[in-house]
Amino acid sequence: MSDRMAMPGSQQQALLAGMRLAAGAPAAVLFAGMLGFGAIGRSHGLDPWLVTLCSLLIYALPGQLVMFEMLMGGASWLATGLAVTLTSSRFVSMVVTLFPQLHRRDRDRRLYASVHLLAMTSWALSMREFQTLPARYRLSFYLGTGITCLAVSGPGTFLGYQISAAVPFSVTLALVFLNPLFFLLTFTDVKPVANRLAIGLGCVFGPMLYALHPDSSLLTTGLLAGTAGYWLDRRWFRPAAQADLP
Repeated sequence: MSDRMAMPGSQQQALLAGMRLAAGAPAAVLFAGMLGFGAIGRSHGLDPWLVTLCSLLIYALPGQLVMFEMLMGGASWLATGLAVTLTSSRFVSMVVTLFPQLHRRDRDRRLYASVHLLAMTSWALSMREFQTLPARYRLSFYLGTGITCLAVSGPGTFLGYQISAAVPFSVTLALVFLNPLFFLLTFTDVKPVANRLAIGLGCVFGPMLYALHPDSSLLTTGLLAGTAGYWLDRRWFRPAAQADLP
């Protein structure tokens, strides 16, 4: 386990360990992002309870922002729903990389209810800690991180809506981007070299592809950087690491 968390000896200890780990910087960063989202909701003239409900039900800042922009632009509910769904497609890869690491007995229909707790923060923390956490405790640990992060999203959104008049709009926009930045910094602590290569290559490809075609730059950057990182790891780094084994 990481130096910040002792090895749990029961499901309850694993749950509490996940809650404690998420209750620090991860929850604070997510809270700040939701403050910014609440302020943006007020700038669009939306009801505070509707904005707060969006954070609790959608629970994905990019999707929430896309929904606001689509609705304020006069798009239909069908088009809005499709756009929000596309922005949330990243959760498919997050699910298929995280949940297979759970103990076999935990991989049943009950996981459908657990998926809603999945966010960039809880996924990154779980991916990092699962490496040394016994499989039988992983679901409880994940639930602890997810519950803690979801618990701060609603209050953060509502508070951001209420205090937005006293905070410059540029500050609220910056708060929204704190969560993705924290995710990247956390993800670099995950051991597989392919992950770190993908992040580094994304920093290189992103600005160049944005200059060529801004609308598709995010998708193409992820595709190219992820593929290149995986290939380089398989071609160079993994064989070298295996060669060093006794």
